[in-house]
Amino acid sequence: MQKEDNKFVPSTLLEGMVSIRSLLEGQKNGCNNRKICRILYNSERKSKIYKEIAFLTHEGERQGFSVVPCTEAEIDALSIGSSHGGIIAECTERQIPFLKDAGALSPCGFYVMIEGIEDPYNFGYALRSLYALGVDGVILPERNWLSAAGVVARSSAGASEMLAFYRAEAEIAADFFKERGYTVVCADADTRDTLENTAFSYPILLIVGGEKRGISAKVMKKADKIVAISYGRSDFHASLSAASATTILAYEIAKQNRR
Repeated sequence: MQKEDNKFVPSTLLEGMVSIRSLLEGQKNGCNNRKICRILYNSERKSKIYKEIAFLTHEGERQGFSVVPCTEAEIDALSIGSSHGGIIAECTERQIPFLKDAGALSPCGFYVMIEGIEDPYNFGYALRSLYALGVDGVILPERNWLSAAGVVARSSAGASEMLAFYRAEAEIAADFFKERGYTVVCADADTRDTLENTAFSYPILLIVGGEKRGISAKVMKKADKIVAISYGRSDFHASLSAASATTILAYEIAKQNRR
């Protein structure tokens, strides 16, 4: 099997310092219970990455994981990408709590549910945007791309390890947030209400469906607002990727609520 095919295989191997530092930050913020089992580094590059090794060794002494030298071939055999810089981390799985166990939500929060993304890279790109825009948390269906943790962490520039995640199906999530005073916003092409001409006020749950299946009719009925992204070309009848649509929708909502 080619390395590219491995992106669909469940993995808890984090590649590169950006992903590893993000995990450590997520642990510190209390939103990520993933643990590092051991760090492997390319001993042939030790002189170039000695600062990173010293930092990880210190963290290992504090958390109880080992930092082990390896050959370049051993690192490459384990990793999927090539941008790891000679450092990878073998980790435990991350436990994602159910939404019903989320506890108190922010009274002016912004949460996003994304489902139907067909590729872990696109999933990671969406998470990168949501983290940058200040989203408080992401709701995921039971089947999601967090199983491919290494790929998602790299494509999200580490954002996936620093975001709070909760598990729930879309109908349950919509009811959960509506009961707590949130406005539920859904995206759909078959509406005359466009994104830029709609007012949004926190607290908000944004639900974005995949480009193939979209959002189910049952979930759409629970929406308080349904908006469409208007295009600059009238002859473009295709859908944006779920990652692109998520970014555009979340940006407009965050912009309107920026203090």
